[in-house]
Amino acid sequence: MSNEMVFEVFSQRNLTAGFVHQFSLLAPNHEMAMLMARENFLRREPCANIWVVKRDDIYVLPPEERSSLERIDNKSYRETKGYGYLKKRWRKYDQESYEEQHLKDV
Repeated sequence: MSNEMVFEVFSQRNLTAGFVHQFSLLAPNHEMAMLMARENFLRREPCANIWVVKRDDIYVLPPEERSSLERIDNKSYRETKGYGYLKKRWRKYDQESYEEQHLKDV
């Protein structure tokens, strides 16, 4: 069985979700890999779509180029941190609004 290739199996839980890597398998061709992926994966959980990709066809960023993925400058204003206080402020506003309404009714 030296003619078998390694395939990577990706699944999509629903049509709006992204694809997630599930497992690798050995198969002689794409058709057999898809058949094996369907037989093995669909028994476990429902999914909307399956991708079967030959491992050799996946292009990986070389280690020497991975430094290009680091942030060039500090753009912390694009991060969503710092909004944790909003829930507390909203609760306070809601309570004050309730108290004002309650005082008007009395």
